[in-house]
Amino acid sequence: MSLKDELQNDWKAALKARESFKASVLNMAKAAILNEEKNNKGSSLDDEQIITVLSKEVKMRRDAIIEFEKGNRQDLVNSTNQEIEILLGYLPQQLTENEITEIVTNAVKDVDAKDMKDMGKVMSIVNPKTKGRADGKLVSQIVKNCLSK
Repeated sequence: MSLKDELQNDWKAALKARESFKASVLNMAKAAILNEEKNNKGSSLDDEQIITVLSKEVKMRRDAIIEFEKGNRQDLVNSTNQEIEILLGYLPQQLTENEITEIVTNAVKDVDAKDMKDMGKVMSIVNPKTKGRADGKLVSQIVKNCLSK
């Protein structure tokens, strides 16, 4: 079953079970996928492209949490965290910081990176391995830390 079908089935199940919050989150995810399909001239997205869309949705919510915390809106922080948890269920298993560090360390060795000038080379190796499985800001920070040593 494709990821799109899984989202559709889970959305229907959430509606039947009267889980309005989950149904709402899944509906927003489906809308984001549909919007991306329209941007792709109506062509259907494959699972990898859907993972990219869902990753963007998670990133947007993580960025929103920062703003909600600045505004002292704990209620919005909590609901947004719940949305993230639901969306993460459709993404590949997220990498831990240690796993990301290991990938970055290997990439630094592979390209023989010495300083921050080599960050682009390192990121070009690391990004495909972490795409959809790690927050880009965290990956970037770990690469910067490894190159500044």
